[in-house]
Amino acid sequence: MSLGYIIKEGMAGLNRARLAAFTSIFSLFIAVLLLGVLTRVSYNAYEVGQSLKRSIDVEVFLMDLDERTTRELSNKIDRSNLVQTVNYISKDSAATIFKQEFGAGGGSLAKLDFLPASFRVEIKPETEITKVDSLVQAIKNYRGVEEVKFNQQLLQMIEDRFRTFATAGVGLGLLILLAAVVLVFNTIRLTIYAKRGLIKAMKLVGATNTFIRRPFVVEGIMQGIIAGLLSIGVMYISFQYVLPHYVPQFGILEWPFGRWYYLCGAMLLLSMFMGFLGSQWAARRFIKKTSISE
Repeated sequence: MSLGYIIKEGMAGLNRARLAAFTSIFSLFIAVLLLGVLTRVSYNAYEVGQSLKRSIDVEVFLMDLDERTTRELSNKIDRSNLVQTVNYISKDSAATIFKQEFGAGGGSLAKLDFLPASFRVEIKPETEITKVDSLVQAIKNYRGVEEVKFNQQLLQMIEDRFRTFATAGVGLGLLILLAAVVLVFNTIRLTIYAKRGLIKAMKLVGATNTFIRRPFVVEGIMQGIIAGLLSIGVMYISFQYVLPHYVPQFGILEWPFGRWYYLCGAMLLLSMFMGFLGSQWAARRFIKKTSISE
C-alpha cells in the first residue's frame, strides 16, 4: 500500500466526521496546552525549591581546636557523599560577619571574643531531609564539635510542599491524557462507523485488518499534529508576550533546560503519540468487529 494513499485517506477521515474531529483536536489542544503550562510551572517551582535548599546550610560550631585537628575534622565531614562544600569560618571572620550583620552596635560585642570558629556545610540540593538529619546527628558526635545548627523544619516544609505539588500535577496530567485519548478513540470510532460499508467491501476483496487500519491511525496522528502545533503557538505567545505584559511576574519563568524548543518539541511528540494511541486503540477494536456478513 502506497504512503500517498494512506495519507490521503487519513486526511479525508478528518472531513467525514468534522464535529467529532474538531472536538478531538480541541480536546487534545487543551490537554497538551495544560500539560505544557504545568510542566513549565513545575520546572520553575523545582528550581526555586532547589535554590532554597542550597541556601540552607548546616552550621557546625567548634571548640577551641588546633589547626591540625580542625583540618582533620573538616576532611572527615567533607568525605560524606551528602556534602557539597565545607567552608571554615575562623573566630576573626565570625566577628567580622557579626559586625556586618548587626552594625555599629555589634562591634563592642564582637570584641568580647565569644564567637566560636565554625564550619558552614553546604548540602547537595537533591539530598533527602532524613539523610541530612542523620548526617547532623553523626556530626554532633564528632570530637571537637560543640553544637550543630540546622533548619530542619524549613527544609521539611519545602520538600513536603514540592512533593504535594508534584503528586497533584502528575495526577492531573494523567487525567488530562486519559480524557484526550478517549476523545480521539471516539472520533476514530465514528469515522470507522461512517466507512463501515467500504471496510466490508475491502475485506471482501482480501484486504487485511492492518491494511485497513493504517489510514485511521494516520488520521489520529494528524489530529495530534494539529493540536500540538496549536498548543505550542498559544503557549509560546502567551508566556513570551501576553502574560508578561499584563503580569510582569510571569516574565521570570524560565523554559525547561533554558531553551523553548525542548518543551515545545516534547509537547508536539506527546500530542502525536496520544493521537496515535487513541486511533490505534479504536482501529484495532472496531475494524475487527466490522463483519463482512453484516
